[in-house]
Formats: sequence, C-alpha cells, structure tokens
Amino acid sequence: MGGVQPSMQELIRRRKRAGFVGRRDELAFFQGNFDVPVDDARHRFVFRVHGNAGVGKTFLVRELEQAALERGALTAYTDEGVDSVPEALGVISARFARQGWPLKALDKILATYRQRRYEAEAAGAGAGSGPSAGAVVAAQAGLAGVGLVPGVGVLASTVDPVQLAEGAERLRAALSARLGRQEDVQLVLDPLRVLTPVFVEELGRVAAHAPWVVLFFDTYERTGAFLDGWLRDLVTTDRYGGLPANTVLTLSGQGRPDPLHWPAAADYVADLPLDPFTEEEARQLLAGKGVVEEDVVRDVLRLSGRLPVLVSTLAGSRPATPSDIGDPSATAVERFLKWEPDPVRRSAALEGALPRRLDEDVFRAAVSGDAAGLFDWLRSLPFVRDQGGRIKYHDVVRAPMQRLQRTASPQRWRGGHERLATWYAQERAAAGEGRWRDESWREPRLEELYHRLCADPAGAFGDVLRDGIEACRQGTVTARRWARVIAEAGEDANREPLRKWGAACLAALDAERRHATDVLGMMLARPELTDEDRVAVHIARAWGYFRTEAYDDSLADYRRALTLDASSADAHHGRAVAHRAVGDYPAALADLDRLEELEPGRPRAPRERGETHRRAGRYEEAVAELGRAHALDPADALILGSRGQAWAQLGRPAEALEDFDRALLIDPDYGWALVRRAHVRGLLGDTEGALADLDRAERLSPSWAWVLGERGDVYRFAGRYEEAVAAYGRALALDPGYAWALGSRAVALAELGRVPEALADLDRAVALVPGYVWAYQQRARLHRAQGREEEALADLARAARAGAAQGIPPGPLPADEGDPAYPGIPPEPGPTPRP
Repeated sequence: MGGVQPSMQELIRRRKRAGFVGRRDELAFFQGNFDVPVDDARHRFVFRVHGNAGVGKTFLVRELEQAALERGALTAYTDEGVDSVPEALGVISARFARQGWPLKALDKILATYRQRRYEAEAAGAGAGSGPSAGAVVAAQAGLAGVGLVPGVGVLASTVDPVQLAEGAERLRAALSARLGRQEDVQLVLDPLRVLTPVFVEELGRVAAHAPWVVLFFDTYERTGAFLDGWLRDLVTTDRYGGLPANTVLTLSGQGRPDPLHWPAAADYVADLPLDPFTEEEARQLLAGKGVVEEDVVRDVLRLSGRLPVLVSTLAGSRPATPSDIGDPSATAVERFLKWEPDPVRRSAALEGALPRRLDEDVFRAAVSGDAAGLFDWLRSLPFVRDQGGRIKYHDVVRAPMQRLQRTASPQRWRGGHERLATWYAQERAAAGEGRWRDESWREPRLEELYHRLCADPAGAFGDVLRDGIEACRQGTVTARRWARVIAEAGEDANREPLRKWGAACLAALDAERRHATDVLGMMLARPELTDEDRVAVHIARAWGYFRTEAYDDSLADYRRALTLDASSADAHHGRAVAHRAVGDYPAALADLDRLEELEPGRPRAPRERGETHRRAGRYEEAVAELGRAHALDPADALILGSRGQAWAQLGRPAEALEDFDRALLIDPDYGWALVRRAHVRGLLGDTEGALADLDRAERLSPSWAWVLGERGDVYRFAGRYEEAVAAYGRALALDPGYAWALGSRAVALAELGRVPEALADLDRAVALVPGYVWAYQQRARLHRAQGREEEALADLARAARAGAAQGIPPGPLPADEGDPAYPGIPPEPGPTPRP
C-alpha cells in the first residue's frame, strides 16, 4: 500500500482519457514537440487547431493540455469567457496561481487597471442614475492623447510635425487636457502597452522554474478579434520584450487561419486542421460505449455525420436497435434525447438550452417544473461541458434544441424566455445601483436583454438600443458584449434583422481605436430612439470622438446635442472640456458658466472652471475656483491634487505640499499626486522624501516611464548626476520617444562634462517635438559654451519661432526650472470630475 494513492476523481479522469478516440496523430505531434530542442528548426512555438463546430476542438485542446501537464508544464486555458486581453491575462494569472506560481506583479497592476478603469467609468455617475456621457467626457478627458506625442503611443503616426511646430501652444493645451494623470491615462487608454511587459517579465520568471509554459486560447473564432494582433506581436516582435523560449501557444477556433496575419508562420507554427471522425474512429468510439450492432452503428454514422459530439451523444444510451436511435426524419433534438425515457428529464434538458450561460440557479429558473436533482444529471450529458464553474451546451446541440422549442411551441418558447428575463431582472436589482460599470449589475442585465429580445424582439429592441448607449460609454469591451446579445438573440430567435444588426455592430467594434463611434452613428438612424435618446447618443459619440482626437467632430456632436436640448448639463460639461482641450479657454468658461446656472451648488462647474484657469496659466484664479469646488466636495482627492499643482506653479510649495498630503490621505494610490509631491520635495532639497514618494508611485505603476523620469529629476536636483542619467536611461528604455526625459538627461550629461552626448539627446528631443522651445534654448546654451556662436544663434532663432507660435515671449536663456516648457515637468493632469 506504499506511495500516494490516486483520488477517485483522478481515477475517473484516467478512465475517460483512456477512452480518448481519434486525433492520435495530432496528439502525438504535439507531444513530440516537447522532445525537440527549442533551437531546433523543427520545434514549433505555436499550434493552431481549427475545424467546424462539433469536430472536437475543445476536447482535443483539453487532451493537449493534459499532455503538457504530464511533461511538467505550467499551463493556462482561456475561452470565450474573456472579452479583452486584460481579462485573458487575469485568467492566465489565476490558473498559474492554482498551480503554485502566482504572477504577483501582474496581479497587482491588473488590480490597479480595474480600479482606474472603474474610477474613469464611474466618474460621471449621478445619484440614482448611470454615468452621463458629458460627465464621462470630462471624467476621462485625459485618456485620448498618449499617442499624440511621437513615439509615445499607438497613435503616434498620425501626428504632423509641421502642425506641432506651427501650433505648439494649442498642442500643449490639448495634451494637458487629454493626458490627465499620465500613469492612469496610459493604463486605461492603452492597457496592452503597460500590462504586457509585466506579463512577459513574470512569464520569464516562472518559465525559469518549469520545463514548459503552455498557453491555450480556445474558441478563437470569438476571441481572436482582440487576441490575435496582441498574440502576433507577442510572438513575432520585441514590442513587449522577449518571451521565454520554452513557451508554447495553442490557438483553437473554427476559422482557417489567414496566412497573411502571421508573418513566416511556417517557420514556427504548426496547423492542426480537424475534420469529422473517420468511419474507423467513429466505430472505435461506439465500440467503446458498447454500441456494436451493425445496423445501429450504420444509423449512428449516418445521423451524426461522424461529428464527434453527435457520435458521442447518440451513443450515450447504448442503443441496441436502430429504433432506439430514432427515426431518421425526426429532428436532431429528438435524436439526442430519444434514449431518455423520462419526460421530466427531457423537458428539463430542452429548457436548459434556453439560457446562454447555465449554472444551477439559472437552471432552476429555466425549468418550469421541479428541477430538484436534475442539474447533476444534466452536466453528465455528453453534449454538456464544464466552463469555469458553469456548464455550456455544445452549439451543435443547443441550436436545434432552441429551434425545436421555438417552432413546436412558440408560446412555451416565449414563456421560458420571459421567465428567465424576470429572474435576471431580480438578480440585477439585488446587485444594487451599480449600473453598467459594475460586473455584478452588468452581467444579469445583458442576460435579461437577451431573453427579452428572444421573447419579444420588436417590443424589446428600443430598450436594448438605449442600453447600448450606456454600454458604448463604458468602452469597446462592454459594447462588444452588448452587441453580441443582439446577434445571438437574432440567431436563436430566427430574427434576421436582429442578427444582421448585431453582426454589423460587432464588425464595427473590431476597430477598437474608434471607441464605438461607428456603432453610435448607426444608432442615430434607428426610428426607435426618442429625441432624448438622441441627445444621449450625440453626447456619447462626442466623447468617443474626443478619445480618437477628432475634436471638430466631438464639438459638432455636442452642438447637435445642445440643439436638441439646450439645457443639457452633460453636454455643456463635455463641450467645456473639449473646448479646453483645443485651448479655447473663453468658450470653455462660457459653457461652465451655463453649467453652473443649470446645476447651482454642485461642484463640477467650479472644479472644471478652476482646472481651466490652471491650464491657461491663471493660477490665482485656479486656486480660488478649486477652493470653491473643494468646499462643495471635500472628499474629492483630485480637486486637492489639481490645486496643489496650482500652488506649486505659483511658487508656494508649502501650500502645494499641504494639498498633496490631504489628497493622498483620501486616496493613498493617487499616483499622480505622489509624483507631483516628489517633484516639489525634490526642489526643496528633501531628496529622501521625494524618492520615497517615487518608490510608492513606481510600485503602483511599475511600467511607466514618466515616474522613472521624475526620479531622474530628483537625483539631478540633488546633484547626483550619474544616478540621474541612469534613471533617465531606464525611462527611455521603456519609452524611446519620451522627449522631456531626453531634455532632462541632456542637462545631467552636460553637468558631467559629457557635452557631445547631451547635444545628441537634445537633437533627438527636437526631432521628436519640433516645437520644443526649451530644448532649442538648452542646445543654444551648450553651443555657446563650446564657442559655436553661429550654431547657438540658429537655435535661438528656432526657439523664437516656436515660442512665437506658442505665445511664449522672447527672453534670456532659462537656466532650468523657470521655463514654461521645462522638460522635467510631465504634462499636466485634469482632475477626474465627479458629480
């Protein structure tokens, strides 16, 4: 009796695996890949499983995962349960943790991402209502512009350097409005750029202790829209760092891979196309289940089309005669359930096909009779598979089950969906007033909408559209889930207009960088919407345009909203922020004056007015207005952070530090306030205090270059130039296009006597930002110190032209901090508005 005895569950799993039929070649090829050294040209880093529904892709993927585990691999599996790359990363991290290898750094930054995203989404929420689009525009005003600085983000290629040179003052105002708290901006706007390097680093750490790391991405026909480009970059480029060589990826979906999507795929990818079982494989499976009568075998082969899921289902009752299988002319559902004589079980299996997602609670709501004890029976059926604590019917089986109920008894079909819609509405109400920003509210609402559409497509569609406005405000991931509800309800209810409209929305949402503006435009053409709805659509689309930096389109949509409803506070609020983004401060203040007339006594008008004054350089007025806002909402840390920066720019560091301290007592994770406080502390000579703040900020935001750049400034203020150069170097390694870090490093290099390197950094800085006045002036100063008067005068002329375009008066060369374009100050934040 020596040794550890396997559990009952393990023995059952072994017996199931021993009965695995077919796909032996694919499994053997996958297993053999572990025996091929990673530097051997025959080794494959990516496997692509593909084939039609029902051919057994998921079953094979599970076998591949088991094979990897037997080789000591660390594995993770995702499927259509994820709707974004961050969600997929969360699932991978959770699976690794269950195997004893938590990805703590990734978990931490994912938690920050979820919190910051929640804050951005919740910022405009009013009492008893969801977030208004205008409020959300202001709440997330900073989230669109990371890519506008060349080399900083994915939108860098859209920048015209000539426009930057000619209109740098407007650019500076726009950047200031768009960026907000820069670490939060980067994380919420471009999470892949921040999260993926952390993931790759963590993957490398655990891969050093495991023979293999194997990641499985199932149902790729659903998830590939957002995963494919990311995985391709992860595998084929150095954008996010180097993947450990002992990593293997498996992608599994219905579509045949496009050879143009993955460059030189034949060198590192193995395709595993799956067809229905051969007759020999199907017969082997039937024999394993005791089905050997030739007439029965022939009928099963004919009725199933040799699709593995159907062969297994039809063999489930071990039919002894052809009549036990069913009449060939009967529906597919009748064939699936012919072997089940209990009418209660048959009815429960059919009604269990109505929900999109099924757990025991949902099953009880779906079943019209007594469901006691039936859920465990249901999950044992061969066409049902476990999915993260829930169960899911195979699509090949669920679709005909739905069709049977819809055509055989429309009244029963409608009643079942109405019953489920009511149940989900109760679940949603129990979740509270979280609205679309809360998963506990959002999930039951989406299922409620699905069942309402199935029960009454025409009657429910108007309300579904209204919910779509809210969903689009929350971002592409939530909008995609909403659109999928429409597409799937159209498919399941056999309503072609619904199916096509949902599919069109999903196609439009593939362009994530358009932030659902196309879908919102499609909504405006729908006759189901009222004028009040159209106001909400215009406001939501204005925010989407703002995020894509289409400011003229954004302002036009706010104008349309105000034409329909001149008293829309949200439209005035959003338009004020859009005006501020393009540097039109008078227009922004006019909108804020009207906003305060519409909602006297609320803090957002004085808050935004104070922020507008601060961005315009009117710091005394900013302090006064932000003080008024603080009196109305003393718990808003972001008001204090903004006022703290205004005090700092007035040269009053004591008041600045007091406001930063109070802001951080309210929100200890307010990363921007930590960095700004560090800057003030560094200028005051409190180097240790500044570095402590930056240590905290870096723990919150480990991948943001601007935190490292600020660390370089603190060292530089303290005369620790070697450490400053090293910190700037780390910042530039994360973001080679970080122009202000180049400018700051140039100053530190010059102090060390490394003038040629300093000039090279300044050359790079002005190449990135042609209107960079401070960099021209610093380069002129260095040229003059080297006796190169002609070069110095040329740079001063360039600085004067760029300064004139920005409204900066000519003056003597700044030594350092006094210049308004001082490179050590990151772009300014805007406070995230709250109601």
